[in-house]
Amino acid sequence: MYLADSRGTKAAVAPDSRPGRRPAAVPGTVLALGAVSLITDISSEMVTAVLPLYVVAGLGLSPLGFGLLDGINNGVGALVRLAGGHLADRGGRRHKVVAGLGYGLSALCKPLLLVAHSLPVISAVLAADRTGKGLRTAPRDAMISLATEPATRGRAFGVHRAMDTTGALLGPLLAFAVLRATVDGYDAVFAVSGCVAALGVLVLVLFVPRRITSAGTAPLPEQDRPALRDALGLLRRPELRRLTVCATLLGLTTVSDSFLYLLLQREGDLPAHLFPLLPLGTAAVFLLLAVPLGAFADRVDRRLLFLAGHGVLLLGYGLVLSPWHGVPAVVAVLVLHGTFYAATDGVLAAATAGAVPARHQGAGQALVGTGQALARFACSLAFGAAWSLWGGRTALAVTAAALAVSAVVASYLLRGADEVPARTADEVSA
Repeated sequence: MYLADSRGTKAAVAPDSRPGRRPAAVPGTVLALGAVSLITDISSEMVTAVLPLYVVAGLGLSPLGFGLLDGINNGVGALVRLAGGHLADRGGRRHKVVAGLGYGLSALCKPLLLVAHSLPVISAVLAADRTGKGLRTAPRDAMISLATEPATRGRAFGVHRAMDTTGALLGPLLAFAVLRATVDGYDAVFAVSGCVAALGVLVLVLFVPRRITSAGTAPLPEQDRPALRDALGLLRRPELRRLTVCATLLGLTTVSDSFLYLLLQREGDLPAHLFPLLPLGTAAVFLLLAVPLGAFADRVDRRLLFLAGHGVLLLGYGLVLSPWHGVPAVVAVLVLHGTFYAATDGVLAAATAGAVPARHQGAGQALVGTGQALARFACSLAFGAAWSLWGGRTALAVTAAALAVSAVVASYLLRGADEVPARTADEVSA
């Protein structure tokens, strides 16, 4: 179906936007992308669940060496995230092609871990894997933004993150089962992970539409497609600049999941074979709260909910440092950790979508995500060094104090900032 705009140009109308038809609460494109993320996260979390013990206990690397690996895991993809977002926008919104390249590259890296037995080789494999993640993340979030009405983006991202987290929940379980059932446990985990990742790429190819446009928006003519300078110029938009600065600042004081789980395992005296189960607590809470908090974000200021999530994370750090130990304390920390992700991950993407025009969704998501990822990369390196010098508890105490200060500064920067409606943002861009 087509409608003509004021200039007589025909524009494709999304099926859910037809007159007299109630829009779907969650578009089919979002569900298809959620299925891809679910399968891919099973593969990724199988590796993530065993990687800390594999490199620290199995290969004998120091916490500083693991900090380098974990920093690569969180930060190297950020170096190509901007390129991925821009290429997706530049290609007439062919976000699926760029996302598919990213998913495919990550799938190819999983079997390579079978032959990686030293820090340089593992670092190279993880760098390639995170490059794939960097390529796919911004185009994927742009597709979700474009396929969803602005008023329900929080819910849509919440549904996607819930499906993604289902994979994060199943991945460690599958890794745990493989470790228990096989002799060469780590190698078996890496092999199964590669097969699952290949299935995720297949689902993307078969079920995600090739081209996605927002309601009433036609594919951009070649001469109107964004240039690289236009993408970088998005930071001139005050609302996006504030959001990027705050995401970066808070990312500098966010301890990586792997370090937090290592601290919990040591403080709680948990057996090593139970370590892969620790991410399940975070994933279960994330799964339960992602959709409710995403819908709640649609009714309140998404930026404030993002800040509140970091306040919850600060409480979790406080519990780790408190005298309260044992299984109940570990469970409480994991509940707070999962709540943090539910209040920040999809909510940040939804807030970003409302701060940039539709033609720049890929680049806008990439700018904010890159700032946050590079900051977490720096935090992983700094935390690993601090752990080696001072011990884990002291390093976490310093990080918690820095997070408290960062949250105060971020709340000041976002004070009075209003989210720009998508239609207004497009008019300003034009």
